[in-house]
Amino acid sequence: MIDNRKTTVLKVQAQEGVLETIGSTPLIRLRRYLGSSDVALFAKMECYNPGGSAKDRPSRAMIEEAFNTGEINSNTTIIESSSGNMGIGLAQVCRYYGLPFICVVDVRAQPQNIAIMKALGAEIEMVTEPLEGDFLKARLAKVKSLLETIPDSFWPNQYGNRHNPGAHENGTIKEIDEALNGELDYLFVATSSTGTIRGCRDYLRKRGRKTKIVAVDAMGSVLFGGTAGARRIPGLGAGNVPELAEGQQFDAVRRVSDLDCVAGCWRMVQKEAMLVGGSAGGVLETVRAMKHELHDKICAVILHDSGTRYLDTIFSPEWVENQLGYTESEVQQRLESNLCIDCGLRDRGFAFHPPQYSDLSQF
Repeated sequence: MIDNRKTTVLKVQAQEGVLETIGSTPLIRLRRYLGSSDVALFAKMECYNPGGSAKDRPSRAMIEEAFNTGEINSNTTIIESSSGNMGIGLAQVCRYYGLPFICVVDVRAQPQNIAIMKALGAEIEMVTEPLEGDFLKARLAKVKSLLETIPDSFWPNQYGNRHNPGAHENGTIKEIDEALNGELDYLFVATSSTGTIRGCRDYLRKRGRKTKIVAVDAMGSVLFGGTAGARRIPGLGAGNVPELAEGQQFDAVRRVSDLDCVAGCWRMVQKEAMLVGGSAGGVLETVRAMKHELHDKICAVILHDSGTRYLDTIFSPEWVENQLGYTESEVQQRLESNLCIDCGLRDRGFAFHPPQYSDLSQF
């Protein structure tokens, strides 16, 4: 039998369950990525969450709040639409609490992400055809159908649930702000549901911070007045404006191509020996494109997930050539040159005046 002294030590050193390990992710200074020392660039590494991404934070927040308000009970079936990371986060939380979970995905979902969700006990509903040209609309229609046919079911609705940005306001940005003692000039965040960037903005504004917040969106995304088009990188941009994104404005919006994301991921390996996810590559290339405007600035990027989930896509030269049309030598040419995305800072009125962007990835 363990004596009282040992029990006390164990309580101090151990977390009470896997969900308690969500958050407090590392903030790492990137000294090599930009190739210059006059910008202090810090990366918030959300892949260190137990489910592997930033989506662990809102997954836990949404489910636990639904328990607290009585919207769900121990028998409720949770149903959500996801391209991957939110589905994994919810699968983990639901498994922990013993809740049935159905994740609605489409054919673009990566097999590895589906396998992880299944391993955590999730049931997968695959949507094979877009609705009105959009897979997100098709997934949401399937969610609605399932809610109507499954008794005692609940949709967390990551696209409209205020606890999505709330999880980042109370966690992600708070951790960054405290680590940097409130000294942050620029924050760069990839956008999709806009939960992360909304939570970060709200925290900073409530505390009077002067941080400029840059939303990084995909070319082909309809967010912020964009024009719908083809996108191959999951977790970045949207084909349908989610509720959380309606009317939202930030200090600047930058759009990146699929190739920008690939180049950023490959460059991160070469310069920092780190595997990061697709949206992270786009965020990092945005900073690189702006580096001459960031002299003597303290900047932070939120990197949502790890590149280990993209080994068969973004880090595969064959996939890049087959899906994006660029050979490995062409990508390397991009990395060795000074070419980068070409889209200037936009003021707060950007959302109402969508600009025409030039994609210099077509070198």
